[in-house]
Amino acid sequence: MSKMANLRLPVVAGTFYPQDAAKLSLQIEGFIDKKAKKTDCIACMLPHAGYIYSGRVAAQTLSRINIKNKVILFGPNHTGSGAPFSIQTKGVWQTPLGDLKVESKLANACLEHSDFLQADSEAHLEEHSLEVELPILQYFKKDFEIIPICLRLDGLSTLRDIGNAVAGAVKELKAQDSVLLVASSDMTHYEPAEEAARKDKQAIKAILELDEEKLTKEVMGLDISMCGYAPVSAMLAAAKTLGAKSAELVMYQTSGDVTGDKTSVVGYAGIIIK
Repeated sequence: MSKMANLRLPVVAGTFYPQDAAKLSLQIEGFIDKKAKKTDCIACMLPHAGYIYSGRVAAQTLSRINIKNKVILFGPNHTGSGAPFSIQTKGVWQTPLGDLKVESKLANACLEHSDFLQADSEAHLEEHSLEVELPILQYFKKDFEIIPICLRLDGLSTLRDIGNAVAGAVKELKAQDSVLLVASSDMTHYEPAEEAARKDKQAIKAILELDEEKLTKEVMGLDISMCGYAPVSAMLAAAKTLGAKSAELVMYQTSGDVTGDKTSVVGYAGIIIK
């Protein structure tokens, strides 16, 4: 691994969220639910747009979660770079709120359990879908390690294999109590708000039912432009193997709720899985 790959620098600080640590913390503080009761969760789904649009949904969701010492992040590959099913197994990710170390032991165990995951850092260098989640996680918990997984779209059997491999690694290392799974995805892109809500309702229903097969069918059948349905599917497979029984929608909104323009919106949902 090159020096650059070992230190993953933030690529959307200053655009998706403030580059200044104090301003960043202040913005996140304005989004959180200070009265929310925290609970232990197996997994969650968070959006990954600019904080002005989706930060409230992500922060309101994480306000309700006891963040664990290890966070396994599943995100979509928007750039097309790197391995199709990439897991970074070593290195440090830098954010304005501090550095986060990749948890190598668990990452390598995931790699060994999967027929599809490849050790790769290139897919992560310019990809924003996981980076955007990190400062909000850091706002609530300063010290944790990460396992970054970046997925291109593929068949459901592949995604289930990856999810089951991750769960198998967690079980092998007896890490169930110290791991939180996080899937990163926005919902419908650039459609009228009413149409986006109609489509997103069906995708959200499938996620709340912990049914990755139904999610895939809804995304395909309704032509839902949900960029992260692949990582969400892998996360659901992993979560169920780790004992997930129920899910809760914390918040749904669209970019139109922020801008006032309902003619072309992006949807954002925050979901907790227990």
